[in-house]
Amino acid sequence: MQSASKSFEKGDPRVISAWCWFDWANSVYPLVITTAVFPIYYSSITDPVVEFLGMKISNTVLYAYTISFSFLVVALLSPILSGIADYAGRKKLFMQIFSTIGAFSAMGLFFFQGMDTLGLGLGLAVVASIGFAGSLVFYNAFLPEIALPEQMDKVSARGFTMGYIGSSIQLILSLVLIMFGPDWGIDKGLATRISFLSAGIWWFGFAFITWRGLPEIYFQPVKGKGQIFSQGFKELKSVFMQLNQKGNGALRLFLLAFFFYSMGYMTVIYLATPFAEKELHMQATELILTIMIIQFVGIAGSYAFAWLSSKIGNIRAIMVSVVIWSAVCGITYFVQDSVGFYGVAFCVGTVMGGIQALSRSTYAKLLPEGTHDHASFYAFYDITEKLGITLGSYSFGLIEVLTGSMRGSALFLCVFFAVGLILLAVVDAMRRRAGMAI
Repeated sequence: MQSASKSFEKGDPRVISAWCWFDWANSVYPLVITTAVFPIYYSSITDPVVEFLGMKISNTVLYAYTISFSFLVVALLSPILSGIADYAGRKKLFMQIFSTIGAFSAMGLFFFQGMDTLGLGLGLAVVASIGFAGSLVFYNAFLPEIALPEQMDKVSARGFTMGYIGSSIQLILSLVLIMFGPDWGIDKGLATRISFLSAGIWWFGFAFITWRGLPEIYFQPVKGKGQIFSQGFKELKSVFMQLNQKGNGALRLFLLAFFFYSMGYMTVIYLATPFAEKELHMQATELILTIMIIQFVGIAGSYAFAWLSSKIGNIRAIMVSVVIWSAVCGITYFVQDSVGFYGVAFCVGTVMGGIQALSRSTYAKLLPEGTHDHASFYAFYDITEKLGITLGSYSFGLIEVLTGSMRGSALFLCVFFAVGLILLAVVDAMRRRAGMAI
């Protein structure tokens, strides 16, 4: 085994802290750009029906399909790249590459100014999304390498909490600029585009804390460079064979459950703002308030579900979260005003951080003992999530096309949560029979 670039012991608080700072750095992208500011800005500068690639399509449907496409690209690329990263011992390098691409693409959204630059705006949004999602494949893979099993739930929750706090601070700064910019001679359009630029700078700048403190961990000797690509595929094949071994049934079924319930909750996260704007006619200030409710409640929610998992186990805690998510989608169908949507936002905040943090740490606990192919294993985790987002956001857009309303799309997400819940119940039964403490 080749030694790591920095020596450390699993559970080292300095390394864990450096890892958590990456959530602080990159969480500005999903909050400021994909959830809060960009969807509102996109709707304000595009027509309700736009012509794109020779087709006339609703601007909200186009946005949903754009998200689907970006995550489909990540789903196709990440298994190959993670296999190479595991073999070459370069998870941190790949995380740096994807983060840099994502951050600079986010900065490039500064040049998205209207219908004349629609292709540029959507293209940069896709590349930024690929950079963000791609970096998470390698970032998540570090969790079982730096944290002890008993630490994983709290460390994962700590990362998400830092992400909520950091992104909220950056969002508040952006909102101050957008709201008071006209008083300083900066119109709202320019102020909004500056917020995209600042989000990318925040992401790129704070990521250096992680890159400086997180060691590159090698588990296999790195041979000739010409072999890296072919060995990457072998690494991927090896992990696939391990997943299919008899003793990993709970891991496989958990991945399948994760596929269905992530299809539901990730679609809600990415498309809640367009829903509120189109169906409830909420104003920008109301939408931002909704998002801030989700962010700050999410901080408490992450730790609350980490505590709940210590009492009833990870799988059952996730099941509780899935039930609440399903109820949220069902209630959303009937919501008619902003007050009702604030209540929905509170519920979403309660379970959003919990389901994300627990899913990440539960998967780490289910990995085969002694495995060192963490990036490759997490590629299967991330491809499951990204395919879920792809199909979830695509179905959301498709149902809107078929029914003429996003309400039917929101209600249909309950089906995904129901399937995920049934599969989790089976995983829990398998866990109890095997005596697994998860």
